[in-house]
Amino acid sequence: MRCVLIALFAFFALCNSASAWGDIGHKIVCEIAFRLAQPDTRAAIRKLIRSDSEFDTFSESCVFPDHPRKRPSEHFVNLPRDSKGLTSDECPTAPKCALTAILNDSKIIASKDAKKADRLIALKFLGHWVGDIHQPLHVSFEDDRGGNEITVVGECSSNLHSAWDSCLVEAAVGTDVSDAVDQLVDAITQEMESKWRASEPRERANESFAIAERAKTGYCVIHGKSCDRPAGDVTINAAYLQANKPIVKEQLQKAGVRLGKLLDTVFGD
Repeated sequence: MRCVLIALFAFFALCNSASAWGDIGHKIVCEIAFRLAQPDTRAAIRKLIRSDSEFDTFSESCVFPDHPRKRPSEHFVNLPRDSKGLTSDECPTAPKCALTAILNDSKIIASKDAKKADRLIALKFLGHWVGDIHQPLHVSFEDDRGGNEITVVGECSSNLHSAWDSCLVEAAVGTDVSDAVDQLVDAITQEMESKWRASEPRERANESFAIAERAKTGYCVIHGKSCDRPAGDVTINAAYLQANKPIVKEQLQKAGVRLGKLLDTVFGD
């Protein structure tokens, strides 16, 4: 029995560690947003977070929707295999998705009539949704669960979705959230900030979808009008990491800049 308990403890420790790595990207996005937001916005966020029983900072709170998984259908956007991208702000294949989640939680935060507790929950969800929509495999195809059913070998383990959630993030910016944010924020120019802020959620989802479909991602293979699932495993080697690390960095930067702008809007007078 003692051996069984030790084995179970080790198993859950490994599981917790794996899920914790998946949180890094979300914390980075929300910390970038917080640093770039206006002083009044930061003050309003701090005031809400102080009433939270679980998290001390906004960046930490952005992992809330994943532990445990909450509102599962709103973490992604599914498109048909022959899609050329989103043409409206509606979810293509379901009543709810990340697009509608961003809109709905933004309205709750901005509402002067909403309860403080509801605005706090909406804030924790909103930071997460904006991060999700910038992860390319969160704007993808349902039949392979956004790459969760595509096995990878080489520098990353598990599946392609998990590799983009965590392994590529670690390869691109490391595991220290504060250091990663310092590097990413320092590299953002005023021109980048202005350009990225000007887009709408649908355009941002289409950017992610374009990355998911490009050949260097290895997620699908173009056959005529269809982007089909690759045959066999996807190999993540040094060349794959080198090609995709700049993309990962930019997606984190874009998400942070855009979330910061959105927070200024919903907390504004």
